[in-house]
Amino acid sequence: MAAVPLLSIKTYRGISGQAITARHGRGDDKSSGFRSPRWRAPGKVNGMSEEEPLSGGNVSAGVVRVGDTVRRPAGPWTPAVHAFLNHLNSVGFPGAPRPLGLDERGREVLTWIPGVVPWPDRFDLVEPEAQLVRVGRLIRDLHEAARGFTPPPDARWQVLIPPDETELVDGGELIVHHDLAPWNLVAGDRWAFIDWDVAAPGSRLWDLAYAAHGFVPLMADPAWQRPDAARRLRVLVDAYGLDEAQRRRLAALLAPRTRAMYHFLAEQSRRGVEPWTRLWRQGHGAIWRADAEYIARHEETWLAALLA
Repeated sequence: MAAVPLLSIKTYRGISGQAITARHGRGDDKSSGFRSPRWRAPGKVNGMSEEEPLSGGNVSAGVVRVGDTVRRPAGPWTPAVHAFLNHLNSVGFPGAPRPLGLDERGREVLTWIPGVVPWPDRFDLVEPEAQLVRVGRLIRDLHEAARGFTPPPDARWQVLIPPDETELVDGGELIVHHDLAPWNLVAGDRWAFIDWDVAAPGSRLWDLAYAAHGFVPLMADPAWQRPDAARRLRVLVDAYGLDEAQRRRLAALLAPRTRAMYHFLAEQSRRGVEPWTRLWRQGHGAIWRADAEYIARHEETWLAALLA
């Protein structure tokens, strides 16, 4: 497998990343993206919690639940991600797991968050507009909480897709999630995002554009196209709270952010990097490209809804 590029807070700009350990998913292998594992309660052996593999994701090897914790392979980016998660917890953001360090096998340990992952079978959890408002506010709270974070001097980040350079200049720079989607949301007593291993420098609008793709959703598949997509986009953005200039920039970023997934998969497949080569062969790239084309065709519709 190809090496993972590790980008420092000072040098990440303009460098294309290859992440080979992220567990991201949208649906099953016939769907268009990446998916988080389906959670199952662990069993016990002699009264002790045993390791329960969290299967179902495209790259979930080595990810297990042990009691009230999740254990997963660590990497050079883990200290920076844990510093970020510790910051989010310290300022009261409820939508992220708490890091507990490394276990005796060198795996990262995170608190288990009980609940249901909405994608794809429980999209009804985010279907009502009131719940979409909740998602928008949770993302806004995340970005506001991130504003006060100062990365460690030696921070290294795992980057799949570098953020839009113009947006970083015009919109400001934060550490953001980079994979906010219904396949990375746990809806339970509290709602929280999971899979933070590709958290890295980015911008609010780059993060929000990706979230809109999954939560509205903005997808070409007839099974997921919605006649109320423009309204739902407006509901999400109103809940987040963008001004007019930001809304105009967001509308212009929706297609490029989605197209970036296609280009990422195409490049990783060309290099023979797994699991992206397998996903490309299964048609994921074609579906992301179709989504980007669908979004681009309707850009004026999205803009009109955002400015109405």
